[in-house]
Order: sequence, then structure tokens, then C-alpha cells
Amino acid sequence: MKIISILLGIVLLAFVIIQLFALNSQRNIETYPYKVTKKYDGFEIRTYDATLFTSVKLSTKNYKESSSKGFSILAGYIFGGNDRNEKIAMTSPVAMSLEDSMTMLFMVPKKFDKQTLPQPNQSQIKFREEPAKTVAAIAFNGWADDEKIETYKQKLITALDNEGIAFTNRFYFLGYNAPYEFFNRKNEVIVELQKEPLDH
Repeated sequence: MKIISILLGIVLLAFVIIQLFALNSQRNIETYPYKVTKKYDGFEIRTYDATLFTSVKLSTKNYKESSSKGFSILAGYIFGGNDRNEKIAMTSPVAMSLEDSMTMLFMVPKKFDKQTLPQPNQSQIKFREEPAKTVAAIAFNGWADDEKIETYKQKLITALDNEGIAFTNRFYFLGYNAPYEFFNRKNEVIVELQKEPLDH
């Protein structure tokens, strides 16, 4: 019993250390910047500047399968799988387009542009310039799955319809946490709004 108690203590200590490391990493990580222009009950309107991403298109719309495969490919690139064997800092959030075939996107740190980025070793990785955009965003906590993402997508659609805000069919899931983070998990579903001026 004493050995079991010691082992459990070691596991618990390791878990606490990992979670503290995760919280500290989140504070120092570069994030996709935005400005909140209006808050509603349950969602908000934001503007994003034009931003460069690395992306990979996936052949499935299953969240678990797509996120695992996409993360593995893009993480391989930023951890040195490129023509310069150069490590590129992780950014937040990881974005996924909510389409029949999902695309996963990692924001490129601001110090790089298309000319200075190392070239990926894997041909399916593309550099993608996302234009400046206005979006509506709804947040949820905990672990994401297909059901939760769809639930909050529908909640956002209903809320926008109720406010008479016109939106496009370009929906994205944003995940802010590494898989090993248990606390303060943050997820969002966003949708690009129509470009015409809004009277709201």
C-alpha cells in the first residue's frame, strides 16, 4: 500500500507540474489578435486583421480524426520539418474550418512573412493569407467534440438570426488549449459576417 501511495503521489505531482507548465505556456504564447466591436447576450462581434497561416486540408469532417491528423502534420512542420530544420513558435488558437473536408490552420508568428518562412517538407502544407474580417464568436468550455461544436454552431446561427445579423457559410472552430491541459479549456465557434455595413 505504501508503494501505491508513493506512486500515486508521484503521478499527482507530475500532473500538477504539467498543468502549471501549460498555464505558463498559455501566458507566453502569441495569439490571433482581434478587437471586440460589440457584445451581445451569448456572443460577440469581432474584427481580425489580415493574418498569415500554415494550413493543411483534410479529407474528413470528423473533428477527432481531423484534429489529430492535422495537428500532427502542422506540428511536424513547426517542430523542424522544413528545409531549414527550423523550429517555429506555437501560436494560439488552432483553427479548423467547419466544412465537408476540414482545413486546419496554425497562425504564423508575426516575425515571419511568406518570403521568410521556411518551406515545409510535406507538400500538403500550404501558406494561406486570411484577409481582414468581421466575425461573430460564441465560446464554450471543456473538451470539444463534433456534437458540442455543432450545438454551439446552431446556437450562434439562432442568435444571429434573432438579431438580424447577416452571416456567411464560413464557420470555424477555434481551440485554445493543448491536449494535455485539463483546466481553463476554451473553445469558440466563429462565423464570418457579410461585408455589407451592419446597423447594429
